[in-house]
This record gives sequence, C-alpha cells and structure tokens, in this order.
Amino acid sequence: MNDNYITLNAISKHYSAKNGTVEALKNVSLSLPQNEIFGVIGLSGAGKSTLVRCINLLERPDTGEIIINRENLLNLGSEELRLRRQKIGMIFQHFNLLEQQTVLNNVCFPLEIRGIPRKERREKAMGLLEKVGLAEKAEAYPSQLSGGQKQRVAIARVLANEPDILLCDEATSALDPETTKTILGLIKTIHDTMGITVVIITHEMKVIQEICSSVAVLENGEVQEIGTVSELFVNPKSRAAKRLLLLEEEEDETYVG
Repeated sequence: MNDNYITLNAISKHYSAKNGTVEALKNVSLSLPQNEIFGVIGLSGAGKSTLVRCINLLERPDTGEIIINRENLLNLGSEELRLRRQKIGMIFQHFNLLEQQTVLNNVCFPLEIRGIPRKERREKAMGLLEKVGLAEKAEAYPSQLSGGQKQRVAIARVLANEPDILLCDEATSALDPETTKTILGLIKTIHDTMGITVVIITHEMKVIQEICSSVAVLENGEVQEIGTVSELFVNPKSRAAKRLLLLEEEEDETYVG
C-alpha cells in the first residue's frame, strides 16, 4: 500500500476579485495515505473547498503538483484526465441531483455517459440503491425525498463509477445532526467494505471526530496543523485548531442550554 497515495506539493491558487487578488491557497502541501478517512477542517473562507476541488482538478492550481498513485494529474492530457476523474468520486452539500429524473435514473446517469447498456446499468444502479438503503425509492423523484435520502442517492451515483477516492465537500452541512450521523456511518461502511480513500471537507469538529483518522487544519489558505484526530482533540497546537475546538464547545453549551 502506497503510504502517500494522494500528495499535494506546494499548491497555490488565487482568484481575481473586485478588491484585488484573493489567495485561496498558499503553498499547501499534504500527504494522504491510501484507504484512510482524512479530514480537512476550517472556518468559512479557509480554502477547504478550493483545496478539495484541486484534488480532481475541478480547480486548476496556479502552482504545485497533484500526485495520485505516483501520477501527476497536471501532466495529463484532457482524455487521460477524464478517465482518472471517473475514479475520483465527489459528493456535495446540495446533492446536485437531476430533479426531472427518477432516483434510479440519477444513479444510472454516469453509467449511461460511459455507454453501459441499459439493462446492465439499471441492474447495477439497483444494487447500489440497495447498498445505500433506498431500493424502495427507485421510481421516486428527488423532490419526494428527504435531505438524507437525497445524499444517499448522490452517494450511490458516485459509487456507480467504482471510485478509488471519495471527496466529500461539506456533504453533511445541509443535514440535521441525526441524519448527519447516519450519512457518516454510511460513508464509513463504504470505506470499510470497498477500500475507498475518503477525504472529508468540513467546518464541524463533530464530523472529524465521528469518522476521520487524521486531519489537517486550514486557515486563510494555509495548513496550520496536521495530525491524528486524537492528537488534535487532546493537544491542539495551532491557534486555528484551538479556536475550532472552542467554537464546538460553545455550540454544545448553547444546544444543551
């Protein structure tokens, strides 16, 4: 097993804005082991979503290297990159489902794009809906589903391409705490049973604590701290990590009160 399955070397990314240049990422370097659930946490504007979108080159960094399984994605041609992206699944905060299509057709969609025959793709899609506990909703439409059910459909759709990597960009932020716990449990089961490397982007310490083994703390586009989740909670070293833990405590007190 490759110890550094995903390696980001000195990634920088800036955007032009009305008030000048925004530096979303500043010389970020990370090494993520294979078959791990790795978390990236930070407050809004920390650069988390830009970082995760750089991993599959939805955002192209200005400088640096993105190496997956010893291959620099930035050196690939468009067709090679398209094929590699099929093995990098991504789920989003707002599900991104096709509203005019049934649940089954949503899961079939990536298989249809790949030219998989109709009967084969429907059989595979039904198997994936069973995996996420939604087989009975195959003919329903997204508008008829709860938020948690929509995210399960999105996960099933991602799994259709049999990804090696699953990127989760604030995938539970639109969900209530109980549903969040259920979705995280599903992601953990998928990781354990399918051997998928998972990257979780979040602003919530509870999510990191629930599912991740290692974590990087991001603030103002820079990595402030990297370590195991237990190290972060027991002995946070950076001001950014301490601030996130304090905010979590305050939220807990407010909720209890």
